Amino acid sequence: MTTNPPRWNLSNIYTSLEDPRLQSDMQWCQTQTSLLEARFETELQPLTRENTHPEALTPLLNQLVDDLNALILKTATIDAYLYGLITTNSFDKQAEQTLSRFEIARVPFQNLLVRLRAWFGRLGKALPAALRADGSAKEHAFTLLEEAEQSRYQMSEPEELLANEMTLSGGSAWDKLQGTLTSQKTVPFELDGKMEELPMPALINLRSHPSAEVRERAYRTEQSVWEELKEPLAACLNGVKGETITLDTHRGRQDSLHASLDMARIDRATLNAMLAAIQASLPTFRRYFQAKARLLGMEKLPWWSLLAPLGESSAAFSFEEAEQLILTHFGSFSEELKDFARTAFEQRWIDAEQRPGKRGGAYCMEIPALKESRVMCNFDGSLDQVMTIAHELGHGFHNYCAFKADKTPLQTRTPMTLAETASIMCETIVFNAILASVRGTPDELPILESNLSGCGEVIVDIYSRFLFEQEVFKRRAQSTLSADEISEIMLDAQRQSYGDGLDENVLHKYMWTWKPHYYSPSLAFYNYPYAFGQLFATGLYAIFQERGQEFVPEYMQLLASTGEASAADLAARFGIDIRDQAFWAASLRVIAERIERYIQLS
Repeated sequence: MTTNPPRWNLSNIYTSLEDPRLQSDMQWCQTQTSLLEARFETELQPLTRENTHPEALTPLLNQLVDDLNALILKTATIDAYLYGLITTNSFDKQAEQTLSRFEIARVPFQNLLVRLRAWFGRLGKALPAALRADGSAKEHAFTLLEEAEQSRYQMSEPEELLANEMTLSGGSAWDKLQGTLTSQKTVPFELDGKMEELPMPALINLRSHPSAEVRERAYRTEQSVWEELKEPLAACLNGVKGETITLDTHRGRQDSLHASLDMARIDRATLNAMLAAIQASLPTFRRYFQAKARLLGMEKLPWWSLLAPLGESSAAFSFEEAEQLILTHFGSFSEELKDFARTAFEQRWIDAEQRPGKRGGAYCMEIPALKESRVMCNFDGSLDQVMTIAHELGHGFHNYCAFKADKTPLQTRTPMTLAETASIMCETIVFNAILASVRGTPDELPILESNLSGCGEVIVDIYSRFLFEQEVFKRRAQSTLSADEISEIMLDAQRQSYGDGLDENVLHKYMWTWKPHYYSPSLAFYNYPYAFGQLFATGLYAIFQERGQEFVPEYMQLLASTGEASAADLAARFGIDIRDQAFWAASLRVIAERIERYIQLS
């Protein structure tokens, strides 16, 4: 790589933590919350299904929706700015303290949302009747009715308000500790004949290094680091999962998966259909892992070679080359997608540099007040990281479609299952374009390898993560778990998923330590939506191949609408039944065909 990957520009959100606009906006949020609380107490709370006429309720709902949207837009923008600062520099104590103050100041608003959800439930049939009249409330009918339905799973008002306040020093605090421990840790590591001090995300990224010796040393170094940190990280995991179990039990949830399914806007039949199709596909993936081991001259594939590149794919991309590659292939799908991505690159919406204090992984966040997005990643020049940028820009394009359609914050509350649609679609666009250009050449095998290693992560590893989290919740309900017990659960989940595809003596028992998804107190089972997104996007791409450019406007409309319908209803627009295992199996067959081609070429 000839130039350093960029850092993003957040200055058009706020110029700094001292920006008077930031302080003013934070104060505005507190003032507006107080006004909303007062209106709720005097105008809304007294209304129930028995004493409410729909005609009188409609204007109150219209005003409420408008006020909520304005407040959510402002709070989400402030939160994005502060989160962007601390996730790229956990040494910034001023940003951390400012975020903490904002979170504390935001508790009354979160409490108000709890009270509003319960109130929607108390309105009974008066609510849908009031939503028939034109206005802001009718435009948000899906959201309001969903809130009323979810009110069934709330504790009493005092309990919910207390839970909101306690999580700041409970689950959310454990979550932050995990992020701090894993982002600030650095290790000395010899690379290309030079000793470097690598942050953990950079060390983890060496799993795709072309040298087997480097990959193995990085793996063993990583294992030693997590061995050192396993006890505090186990405490974090126990704290988060314990809080989730306690709250789910008191809220009347069937289990900790129940809330996740509702948030994903799918039912158990859908999840079970997808998981059954994945389980049936595992032998095919194991054949791929076995073929890769042979190509690498190994009897069995060790964990540290799961993402090993083959052939020319080991060549490093400069960030500028990654940009051009993405823009070129996005353009083959849609000029509008290409123009969006060009804006993201030119306006410095991407923070790609690896550095100490920066969290691992990647994410995209929206800046609703500006109708923009920002992408965080840890770019190392590999094709895998090029695809990561394409993936995160897909999230940004999803936001763009919603902004273009003038959707409000309440209309864009997208479930994880559908949130991954655009991101994986963008990965698919780039991969398929590259694959078509190298068909029948020596480059085809390494390009297939890059894709299949990613599919292995999203399908096989995600399946192992689901099994892991399921078992952790089961055991955590009985007692706290030791670090070694958590590691054994992880190993068992990996054995079930990878089977004889990997060397059973060289797995990754500490995968639970650095994946931030496990530490979210408000979102358990963060994993399976990625598999959903992979397979759903694969099915949508097949429709694009059949219909061509006429598909694109409908697809963009789908993205703009993901906060306003269930996953099943949105999929039905394209003739897809997500409760049918056959749909998921069809998408998995697309991957299976690539595996067969890979084996043929190997």
